[in-house]
Amino acid sequence: MNANQIIRRPLVTEKSSIMREEGQNVIAFEVDPKANKIEVKDAVEALFKVKVQDVRLFNVRGKVKRMGRYAGKRRDWRKAYVRLKEGEKAPDFIEGV
Repeated sequence: MNANQIIRRPLVTEKSSIMREEGQNVIAFEVDPKANKIEVKDAVEALFKVKVQDVRLFNVRGKVKRMGRYAGKRRDWRKAYVRLKEGEKAPDFIEGV
C-alpha cells in the first residue's frame, strides 16, 4: 500500500481538538483497516514531512442504522492518533481547523 491509500482523511473531533489545545501535538486520521502502526508512521512522515513519535490505533465498529423499516450497518473503520516529535509542527490545513 502507498501512503495515499493508508491515510484516508484527517479527523477533526472534539477530542482531537482538545488534545491539540493542551499541547499534546497529536493529529487524528482515519486510516485503512489493514494498516499497522509502522505503515501509518511511514505514511504520515512521507505525506506531511514531519517526524512521528508514536502511533495509537483503534478499531471503530460501524453503527446499525435504520432506513425506514430496514436496518443497515455502516462500515467498520480504523482511527489513528499520531503524536509528533517535539519541535514538529502539524500541517497548515490541520492548524486552521
